[in-house]
Amino acid sequence: MEAELVKRLREICGADTVIVEAEKLDDARYDVHETGCAPAIILKPTVADTLPDAIAEISRHGYAIAPRGGGLSYTAAYIPQSDRTVLIDTAALNRIIDINSNDMTITVECGVTWKQIYDALAQYKLRLPFFGTFSGKGATVGGGLSHGALFFGSARHGSAAEMVLGIDVACANGSVLRTGQGALKVEGKSFLRSFGPDLTGLFVHDGGTLGLKLRATLRLIPMPEQLDYASFAYPTLEAASDALCELARAGVAEEAYVMDPAATDHLDIDAAEMLRSASAVARSADNPLAAAKSLLAMGKAGVSVIPKGHYSLHVTAAGLSREAVAADMKSIIQIQKAARGKQVTATIPMAARADPFANLNGVMGQDGGRWAALNAKVALSDAQKLLKTFNAMIEPYADEMSSKGVRVTRLASALSNHCYSFEPVFHWKDIWLPLHRNAPDPSHVRKYQEPDANPEARELVNILRRKTVNLFRDFAAASNQIGRVYPFLSALSNEPRELLLTLKNHLDPKGLMNPGVLEFPVNNQTET
Repeated sequence: MEAELVKRLREICGADTVIVEAEKLDDARYDVHETGCAPAIILKPTVADTLPDAIAEISRHGYAIAPRGGGLSYTAAYIPQSDRTVLIDTAALNRIIDINSNDMTITVECGVTWKQIYDALAQYKLRLPFFGTFSGKGATVGGGLSHGALFFGSARHGSAAEMVLGIDVACANGSVLRTGQGALKVEGKSFLRSFGPDLTGLFVHDGGTLGLKLRATLRLIPMPEQLDYASFAYPTLEAASDALCELARAGVAEEAYVMDPAATDHLDIDAAEMLRSASAVARSADNPLAAAKSLLAMGKAGVSVIPKGHYSLHVTAAGLSREAVAADMKSIIQIQKAARGKQVTATIPMAARADPFANLNGVMGQDGGRWAALNAKVALSDAQKLLKTFNAMIEPYADEMSSKGVRVTRLASALSNHCYSFEPVFHWKDIWLPLHRNAPDPSHVRKYQEPDANPEARELVNILRRKTVNLFRDFAAASNQIGRVYPFLSALSNEPRELLLTLKNHLDPKGLMNPGVLEFPVNNQTET
């Protein structure tokens, strides 16, 4: 039956789109942290309209379907749970279909990256509200909508979920379901998300378990013409988080995030580095000297680098006029002074905006190690309680972590004006997975010697991750990249759980669309 399925998929999508080489199949067992089964087939279609027929054929043969976008999951979001799985790699579905500057929308295939969109919109002086993740140039729209994408622009505009207007979804039976204005019988423009119940929202953060995203329409904003940056140091994460929450409430920043000293203490940020960052930003600015002058003025005012051992809060302000940005920056500085923050050089936020779509070297941890992150989003008023509870949970493991070479860093960011996003990241030395070898630049990989396998440290990390996930559940926290790591269905109350199970059964009665994600049941795939 598998040979027949391979033959049919080649007929539907093209011979070169079907991958059955053992080495490539084996690599698909892994993401950045988790391990599953090797798929039976990898399908990498180049034409979106061939996918519905391919999905119908895969379902008819009783194989599961696992959609993969940029492949940067660390929660088993796309890893097959059965060897009777076809992994659908959407990377080649990368066409920008329409840029409508009159209606302020862009329609793209879901394998398009945030970088592609950003570059394509530059000539129109337009941008997405949220416009890219911090994970680099490989992240795709389909993956971001399925698993929760945020960062650049998120402190003011929210996440990818807030800006999508409509989605075309290929269902398990090969039908195509359109949401937003696309749901109407009369074909029209995708300009409004909700006309009646919000069907678009059902397919956002669904992990690809309700259907495979083909196309999406997103709303646009004018590209901010002015930018400014500021950074501040705090002795504790608690103090930095209080200041971050005040910034979020004020709504004066496009990005606001806190970095752990473990991520910044090793940086040698000198005057030359400041000017290099300033120059990189200034290359695309209306005033080529504005960024450099800003940093030089900070230097003359006695602004210093981040003190060792301090958490640092980094802020980007953006607007359509110098006056608007100056007013926002004045508020930002006032808030930080009231919180007793020490102003330091703004190299980090400037460098981040200078190259928002960097390489994928961050897949590898510091000094060639590995990392595994988790995420919790809570109300601003719960931020301090969350930090205190997490610290109390992890403190008894301090000696064991030290002896096994496991450490944790803590990061935080503002999501719109009402949400605190907390991300503990566990680090350790261990044998690399395929993504660690293949995703970064080869020159970066060559800097390090691959560590020996370290199962003891890895098991401790997995224990700490499970405890952290349970802690987040007790807080009723939201998370991005739910995948197969966070509880979802079991965390819901009865009524919404039953509604979602009914919807899943209607769209995917055989349970073949990314089974196991969001805790939807895993059916045993059988030949039909």
